[in-house]
Amino acid sequence: MSPNLPLSLAQLRIVLVEPAGPLNIGSVARVMKNFGLSQLVLVNPQCDPYSGDAKQMAVHAYDLVEAAITVKTLAEALVGCHRAIATTARPRDLQTPLESPELALPWLVDAALPTALIFGPEDRGLNNDEMLHAQRFIKIATCPTYESLNLAQAVAVCCYELSRVGQRPVENAFATDATAPLDVLDGYYHHLESILLKIGYLYPHTASSRMQKFRQLGHRASLSAQDVAMLRGILRQIDWATSRQDTTHQIADHQSSDS
Repeated sequence: MSPNLPLSLAQLRIVLVEPAGPLNIGSVARVMKNFGLSQLVLVNPQCDPYSGDAKQMAVHAYDLVEAAITVKTLAEALVGCHRAIATTARPRDLQTPLESPELALPWLVDAALPTALIFGPEDRGLNNDEMLHAQRFIKIATCPTYESLNLAQAVAVCCYELSRVGQRPVENAFATDATAPLDVLDGYYHHLESILLKIGYLYPHTASSRMQKFRQLGHRASLSAQDVAMLRGILRQIDWATSRQDTTHQIADHQSSDS
């Protein structure tokens, strides 16, 4: 890593979800090193990331492959991150606009805290649930007759844009982000889902699509850690109240049956 690498780029993670080809992993590592990025995270890789093919394509960047962090889920890959952008090759019905890399990526570099740029599997891209782990989405403009880029090519375009942004002066390198870390938000959404299922607002067969909307709402609100703590306090109180109500009904039913 260059000693002059901006703090924002040093803390930026390139996250590959279920990469299927070691050639692509090696190529991604090489292009990351070309543009000064060093944190590679592999989510449930579907191949051997340390194979000869990966080493052949990485060339002098194989150290990034060796240092890559491998996790089972996307949520694990984002632990500690305050901002994340997901990439897509096609339009989505997620009520969040698709942006160009040059417009959206500076938002990652402006943060002086860990951030992430997420890429999907080569064969399908990110699904909607995976996309909504991020607050913003980008699409690289390509010819409409053939829009899909190779994974390593897409990473290359974004790394180039990130490096350009990272070269500009940073006014306050120690600025902090008020938004809650993504893993804290993820815990809140799971807590919310369990309570909404318990009180009958959600049903198991529609919970996933409904929770997508709650995630979008939370991202638009830019919830802080304090906001999340307050909301989870409300959820705990609802849980306590409904549990107490259930206990009262059980006692009343028991007394009625005994009489």
